[in-house]
This record gives sequence, C-alpha cells and structure tokens, in this order.
Amino acid sequence: MELMVLWDIDHTLIENAGVSKEIYAAAFSALVGREPMEPARTEGRTDRLIMRDMFVREGLPVPDWHSIETALAQAGEARLGDLRRRGTALPGVHEVLKAASAQRRWVSSVLTGNIAPNARVKLSAFGLDSLLDLPVGAYGADAELRPQLVAVARERARRLRGVAADVPTVLVGDTPRDVEAALTSGSGVVAVASGIHGPEELAAAGAAEVLPDLSDTKRVLGILESFAGR
Repeated sequence: MELMVLWDIDHTLIENAGVSKEIYAAAFSALVGREPMEPARTEGRTDRLIMRDMFVREGLPVPDWHSIETALAQAGEARLGDLRRRGTALPGVHEVLKAASAQRRWVSSVLTGNIAPNARVKLSAFGLDSLLDLPVGAYGADAELRPQLVAVARERARRLRGVAADVPTVLVGDTPRDVEAALTSGSGVVAVASGIHGPEELAAAGAAEVLPDLSDTKRVLGILESFAGR
C-alpha cells in the first residue's frame, strides 16, 4: 500500500542540544548587531514565526524574509560542528528511517519548521539525510503555520514523485503542533514523547498513537503500515 510519511526533525529524529536556539540568536545578532534579550520560542513553530516573534518581542521592525532566511542559513552552516559534537540522533532513528526508506511504495520525507538548508545541516550531522527524500519535504520557509506545510509536501510529492493526491499521509512528531497539523489536514499522526511534551499531553492534543521514542522499529513500522491500509 502507498503511504507518505513526514517526519519532524528536532526532538523527534535528533536532539540538537541547544544548537537550534543558538542559530536563531546568531541570525538575530547578524541582522541587528546585538544579541537578543530572550531566547527564541520554538515548540514546533515555523522559522518564519519564530524569527518574527523574536523581533516583535524586542520591539524591532521585522526585516524582509530573504534577509532573515539568509542569516538563518549562514548561522546553521556555521554550527554544523557544534551540532555533531553536542547533539545526537535519537534512539532507533537510523534503523526506522532505513526501514521506511526501503518500503518500495512509500515516500519518506520531512515536515519541519526549519528552513531547508538548516534541516539538511541537522540531518547530515548524523548521517540521516541520505535516508530521506528531502526534495519532497516541507520546510519553515514554505508557510507560516505548520498545518499549511502538509499541502506543500503533498504537492511536491505529486509533482516530483507522481504520488496521487489521495495517498494516505502520516506525520511523526513530538509536539501538539505536529498533532494539530495532522488532524487539520486529514493526515494520520504518530506522536513521540521524546521532546518536552509528555504522552498525556500529546494524547490530549488528539494523537491516538503515542510512543516514548522511535527505538522499536518493528512497532513503528507496524503502526505506519496500519495508516497505509486505511
């Protein structure tokens, strides 16, 4: 059965060990000339919203998006080494992504709030980029709200891989915003309590399937296969 699986990155596939917030702070500093007074607020939001919020909270005009995106990409590239030293791929991630990529009729990509260059940096730091169909993914520059990214990924899968519009889609992520994006787009969802949100909070957000992590490859693949058959 055909299926499109869209994985979140931070705290679902990798632990970034604070590097993400350093990237936002560095991008802000490059644009403003000083450090932000408060760290970025992330929690599953897109880079467009995260950076805009930083400027609004500081009482500053929001720069044009091209300038912000360029600063973010430069900050992300500069921290690849830090990410490799301090971060890690989460338990079972290599194995489950390899297993998903081996499914002949599946498209396995990402749905992330990160801009595409920084998504690639984070995945390549741990050798995960080759296990995902990244051109099909949806990224933080593509829309402001996470639910809107699902349509972006579906359209790219149709255009680039010939995937039919009605192929089942399932999101895998660690925040209530991942759950919301799935539910409001008619997608399935597998919530993973590997970030700051516990199983009860993810279930309360509407996730019927909640896992502690992705370490049980057989179980994860079985759940994903169940969505393919719906």
